[in-house]
Amino acid sequence: MNIEAIKAYVKDKHGVQKRKQGTPYYLHPFEVQKILQMKGYSEEYQAAGLCHDLLEDTEATEQEILDLTNEAVLEAVKLVTKEEGYQMKEYIDRISKNPIAKAVKLADRLHNLQEATMASKEFQNKYQKETEEWYLNLAKDTMFEQEIQEAYQKIAK
Repeated sequence: MNIEAIKAYVKDKHGVQKRKQGTPYYLHPFEVQKILQMKGYSEEYQAAGLCHDLLEDTEATEQEILDLTNEAVLEAVKLVTKEEGYQMKEYIDRISKNPIAKAVKLADRLHNLQEATMASKEFQNKYQKETEEWYLNLAKDTMFEQEIQEAYQKIAK
């Protein structure tokens, strides 16, 4: 698996998309990959972190992701992709059963919480409630638990 090739693909697919605070969108999956790398996760996990928003937010196809990665990565990406009309309980349940998807979703939540401090109070409140309801429990007894708790506390004030 070639992480640099995956990064180039992700950057191309996210194109000119921007985050709420105006930064290029592709920087978010790059940060998710970096969090996973810093925590010692394998390239397979890192690749899934890079690709985690592709199916939901771009015109990327499952086959393109598979061509760059493997079945395990594609499966994790599909699990973290929110489909229209999804039920949050089912979404979290299926993620919790896949170690790659779970680590990617927690790294994603951590980065989003860290950046939520730059968002509107309304967005922070929404993120706080969602984190309380779903993600603090998902992070319990993982290497993400403390950092997610700390990032959550910063917006809960």
